[in-house]
Amino acid sequence: MLQRNAGSVHPAWGLSTAENKCFLTGKRRDNRLMRRKKTVPRRPTSLKGRELATGSLAPTDLRPKSVEEEIGIAVRRLRKALDLTVAELGAAAGISAGMLSKIENGTISPSLSTIGALAKALNVPIASLFAESDERRDCSFVKAGQGLRIERRGTKAGHLYDLLGHSLAGSIGVEPFLITLRRDAKPYTNFRHAGVEFIYMLSGKVRYRHADRTFMLEPGDALFFDAAARHGPEQLLAAPMEYLSIIIYPRP
Repeated sequence: MLQRNAGSVHPAWGLSTAENKCFLTGKRRDNRLMRRKKTVPRRPTSLKGRELATGSLAPTDLRPKSVEEEIGIAVRRLRKALDLTVAELGAAAGISAGMLSKIENGTISPSLSTIGALAKALNVPIASLFAESDERRDCSFVKAGQGLRIERRGTKAGHLYDLLGHSLAGSIGVEPFLITLRRDAKPYTNFRHAGVEFIYMLSGKVRYRHADRTFMLEPGDALFFDAAARHGPEQLLAAPMEYLSIIIYPRP
C-alpha cells in the first residue's frame, strides 16, 4: 500500500494532504455563510400615517409625562426660582429632603396634603403645580420692529440689540437677538458668557473674533461657537451691519 506523508500530493487537486484539509474546511465554511446570507427583499417604507422628521437630531419620541412627573418638574422649577435648596423647601413644607427629592424626580405620588404644603411653602396656588402639562409649551411671537430694544453704552456704544423672543421656562435659556452696529459703533471683542452662540450675517461686513481666531462675516455667513471664550466684532468694515445672534445657555 502506498502511504502518503504530511507533504504528499492529493491526486485530485495537486494539493498536499495538509493543504487539502485547509481547502475543504474553508469551502465548508463558505457554504455555511452562503446559506446564512440569503437576501431578504426589503419592504417599501410607507410614509402614510407617519410624521416627517426635520433635519435636526433632536429626539422625536416625546413621551407624555405622568402627573407625578409634571408635579415634580413644577416643584423643582419654582424652588429654583426662589433659590431654595431641597433641604430648605422640605423643612418649610414639613417633609424630608429625601421625600422632596423623590417628588421632584416624579418617582412617588404625593398626597393632596403634601401638595398643599409644598404650594404654601412656595407661595403659589395648588393649581400652579399642575400647570406643566403637555399642552402648554413655550411660544414667543414678536411682530416686526417690536423687539425689546437694548442699547449698549460706554465701550459698546452703537451696538443695538433687539430681543426677538425668549424661552419662558425649562432648564435651557434661549435669547435670539437682531444686532445692529451703527456707523459710530466701536469694535468690542471682550464679550464672554455661558453657553453657545450662533451668528448669521444679514448685511454689511464684519471681521469677528473668537478666542485666537478671526472670521470675515458677510451676508449669508454663519458662525457657531463656545461663548465662554472672548468674542465680538473686531473690525467694522461695511455698513449697515446687521446679524442674527442666538444665545443658548443652561439656566442656573
